[in-house]
Amino acid sequence: MEIHIGEQRIGPDHPPFIIAEMSGNHNHSLDRALEIVEKAASAGAHALKVQTYTADTMTLNHKGDEFQIRDGESLWKGKSLYELYQEAYTPWEWHAKIFDRCRELGMIGFSTPFDESSVDFLESLHVPMYKIASFENTDLPLIRKVAKTGKPVIISTGMATAGEIAEMAEAFESAGGKELILLKCTSSYPATPENSNIATIPHLKDLFSCQVGLSDHTLGTGVAVASVALGATVVEKHFTLARKDGGVDAQFSLEPEEMRALVEETKRAWQALGKVNYGPTTSEKSSGKYRRSLYITKDLKAGETLTEDNFRAIRPGYGLPPKYYEVLLGKKVNADIKRGTPMSWDLIG
Repeated sequence: MEIHIGEQRIGPDHPPFIIAEMSGNHNHSLDRALEIVEKAASAGAHALKVQTYTADTMTLNHKGDEFQIRDGESLWKGKSLYELYQEAYTPWEWHAKIFDRCRELGMIGFSTPFDESSVDFLESLHVPMYKIASFENTDLPLIRKVAKTGKPVIISTGMATAGEIAEMAEAFESAGGKELILLKCTSSYPATPENSNIATIPHLKDLFSCQVGLSDHTLGTGVAVASVALGATVVEKHFTLARKDGGVDAQFSLEPEEMRALVEETKRAWQALGKVNYGPTTSEKSSGKYRRSLYITKDLKAGETLTEDNFRAIRPGYGLPPKYYEVLLGKKVNADIKRGTPMSWDLIG
């Protein structure tokens, strides 16, 4: 199940693979795009992802009502689809520069293609892996196209039914795909924790026998950290230099210090999973001496009786366990004993 991409290992035996999604947060500046790469790397992200399309490969420049965004809750209300994609797209001539900078900084650079021409273009740049977006996850010809590259493919499952996910997986496998990662995703922008349903993650893993993760559009890092406890091996978050700078996805994107916290806290969550364990861990063994145990709390003469007044369960833990307290009450000691002596069986009888 472990997936290798260069020196990077993705799987349950490794810290979560963190993807910083640039999307349109470059705001049409190559310098800003490269700075986003640098800030993502310094924050500890393992990969940076862009999106490969043009407005014309995504939709039509059409005035029809169905091509307009009229949802009152949408961040992009009032735009046409064509206008949105014109604003958000990453110029194809930037891709090589972005991926080169990723490599220089030890990060994996890759992309989401949205049609067959973008896959061909990305193949010419030798990207090491692919991502299929939620809105394209029913485009089975596109899934088969990326599967044929033989590279690992991540698919966001936003909006998809279990039956549709099965169709994706079958299309991927039938085209020769070997390494698939499914990301639980809520395709609203921003998403809310209440609509994230990350309890689906372990079920998704069991149902499709592949690695699973989270494409997270919520604000903050709590949902992502929780997903790791449920088995997520990959976490994708949109990333920007500063939300105040604006941009199509800025409102639900992490800033550099938040990305750093995401990397650190998801790694801690993964470390904390460990294995089923009872009894003291290696690190706890030295703490055992501070548990409660039975002690003589007043000076006693030989033949005196152990009572609640001279015999108690206290810290530290060098005496007999407290479970023997009732057994020992009323017993006589066989020697003079000083206050502060840990109780042992050879002191009675």
